Amino acid sequence: LRQVSDLSDFSRGHWLRELLCRGEEPSHVQSSPDGQHLLLLQKSRPPTLPRVVAFQRHSIAGADLERSWQPPQPAVVGLLFLQSSVILGSWVLAVVWEHGRTEIWHFVVAVGWQLLQTLELCQGARARVVSVCSQGASLVWCEERPPLGAHSDMTKCAFRFCVCARALEVGEQGVQLSAVSIVLHNSPEYQVLASPQHIFLVPAAAGFATTSKFLLIWHPEKAKFTITAPSAGFIHRKVLRSSSESDFRKLLLGSVGLLSGFAPLDIHTSTVSSSGGLLLVSTKGSVSVLEPDGTQRHIFDLEGGPLAPGSRVQLKTFGSILACVLAGVLYLVDQNSGRLIEKEILSIKEVHFLESQGEEDSIQLLTQTGIYSFSFSKPEDSSRPEPCLVEMVFEEACRYYQRRSLSSSKLTVEKLKKGGTFQAPVVLAAILQHSLHQKQKPARGLQDTYTKLLSTMSLELQSYMSLELLKTCVVCAPESEVESYCKELVEQEVSRILQSDMDKDNLAYLNSVFASFPKAAWKATRSCLQLQQNEDGLLVARATPEVWKKVLCQPQLEEVGQNGMVPLFELICASFLRFKPKWLPSFVELTQQYVSNSWSYSSKEGPEGRIPLYKRALGVLARKNKHSEADDEMELELLLCSKRPKAVLQALHLLIHLKQWQRVVEVAEKFSKLSPLLNKEIFTTLLAEFAQHRELDPFLNRLWPLCPAELTASDILTVVLQHLPHSQEDPVPFSSERNQLTVGLLKPLLQRVVQRPSVQDEMYLDTLQSTTFPPPTPPREH
Repeated sequence: LRQVSDLSDFSRGHWLRELLCRGEEPSHVQSSPDGQHLLLLQKSRPPTLPRVVAFQRHSIAGADLERSWQPPQPAVVGLLFLQSSVILGSWVLAVVWEHGRTEIWHFVVAVGWQLLQTLELCQGARARVVSVCSQGASLVWCEERPPLGAHSDMTKCAFRFCVCARALEVGEQGVQLSAVSIVLHNSPEYQVLASPQHIFLVPAAAGFATTSKFLLIWHPEKAKFTITAPSAGFIHRKVLRSSSESDFRKLLLGSVGLLSGFAPLDIHTSTVSSSGGLLLVSTKGSVSVLEPDGTQRHIFDLEGGPLAPGSRVQLKTFGSILACVLAGVLYLVDQNSGRLIEKEILSIKEVHFLESQGEEDSIQLLTQTGIYSFSFSKPEDSSRPEPCLVEMVFEEACRYYQRRSLSSSKLTVEKLKKGGTFQAPVVLAAILQHSLHQKQKPARGLQDTYTKLLSTMSLELQSYMSLELLKTCVVCAPESEVESYCKELVEQEVSRILQSDMDKDNLAYLNSVFASFPKAAWKATRSCLQLQQNEDGLLVARATPEVWKKVLCQPQLEEVGQNGMVPLFELICASFLRFKPKWLPSFVELTQQYVSNSWSYSSKEGPEGRIPLYKRALGVLARKNKHSEADDEMELELLLCSKRPKAVLQALHLLIHLKQWQRVVEVAEKFSKLSPLLNKEIFTTLLAEFAQHRELDPFLNRLWPLCPAELTASDILTVVLQHLPHSQEDPVPFSSERNQLTVGLLKPLLQRVVQRPSVQDEMYLDTLQSTTFPPPTPPREH
């Protein structure tokens, strides 16, 4: 943590330092896009007046920006830097007041701040802006529109707010505002927060309990809203095709029953991250991020327990690092893993984050004594793996023993090292330190009891060391060689995880690997499962039973969570769809063969105890962004490869819907042999289709042999009569339609059924064919 500036490089720097030291802490601090201007907004605090002040680095003589106002006058609700649509890289400052008046300021070198124009943002004179944000060159705000009647219904007063948007264009002729676009009307009060592509609508703290159970995300380019609740994830998405659909109540019409069962939102602080997500801090001190697709992911828990109502939490992201300041303590957290990188106790409690121009690996803080920069880049001599690896052993051991412990007290690394009860991690740490040091330094003495373990673990250690060496090569390699290293690294990582326990952390890690390196993960999966085609063109896998069990396991919902984590089987199916879609049905068939050999059909311990594998594969197919004709064909193949009666009938109905009659008959001929019950269902379905139209007439010579033995002529006529099409014309003998069913078409089937020996005839067949029938006449008695 080093000082970058003592504020002397700012215009009127002594005044800025004096203002901060007097305890007049600004309610809002913002730096310009180029980092050369610092804007402070002070709320009303006696004896000074509320005001907006701009400070400039390396000042050149010119007009300063300082605006103050008397307390009866409406307050400033937003200081926004807007991009200029005319001059690339240029920007203007918009000062938005509560009653809608907006001042547009522009900074010119050697001239200073100039007021370009004053505009009226709202259309109504009684409107009041409660929250405002900017996205590119557009302004989005939430305004209050009070009812005309003084004693209006309270339920109507609750929905008196409106979310609006206007584009602002700065040209040579001045500043122009486009027409007001209504985003959402008749809504409760919302705080609007802008990311580069989305607008987050966070309910105000004083909102009603019924409307404070969910968040809204507006996608301006697609004109759609996403409704999401942190406790349940994505709920509903609706495209607004016209302005009449932008009513708040119509938006929630289909989700009211679902939302009523959720708990109210627990939000203490909210801000937008640099990656476009919404960072949320709960009153319990839990930090999470809400993605634009509606999913939420927990990142970190702040120390100190529940937050006081008036406590101030500041959040800002710098790349993948989340910086958080609470009560004079700076936390640096890795957003991807949730790991605490650094915890720094500051001597000053009130600090403000500034934009770090061109320095992604540092954080700048504004304090009373100056601007400080905190660098979180690793020193070159701290890359030795030994201490980190040994510490990892103890942390993993803590998690393992904590899972097996019956005690509620939390096990720490210090207790693990000093207790003397847990010998395994101590032994492993000693062996690792010895083996890692022996290449660089002379081998230190190792206990005799550890030597045997070292010889047993030598192959595993060599594998681990080669993996660590490969990771180092990935980090240090030039861009041209990174891809080849990544392929090898991903293959080793996937193979390593498939040989270990498939717990929640390993599954989350696999999800990130498949998302970051899809092609390398696909090749690694083929290698681990040994997938290949044999001489007959059939897919063959030579994986071990242990690997199959990990591939097919389906974790419980509470283990997976609702933040987009996908089981391994679904990950592999998605890779098949992306890189080798023709193999997917064969792969599902292979997995079903393994399941039938390993578990009984009704076993709930097996992977098909909850959801059949073909349905899991169909779920992956349904989640594709774009649906094509090839996907319809894939759905048919997945249904048929399962060989389950319901799936076969579903595929048959799908083929009938597509009017592919040749394939309908082929599927009927193939799957009617599986079971008599399925044969009866298939034939009855096709007989009903035959009664309705004449599309199946060319295939009747193949269809009639499929007739089950137990169907009689009366059964066939009953099915036909139930499915005859209703005609508005004359009766059948006098009908002019050519698609009517005639007796001549049905005659071959009825003859086949009537001439077929009945069940009773077969029972007495042996007796009827006997050579002694009829029996000889008994002798007469005289």
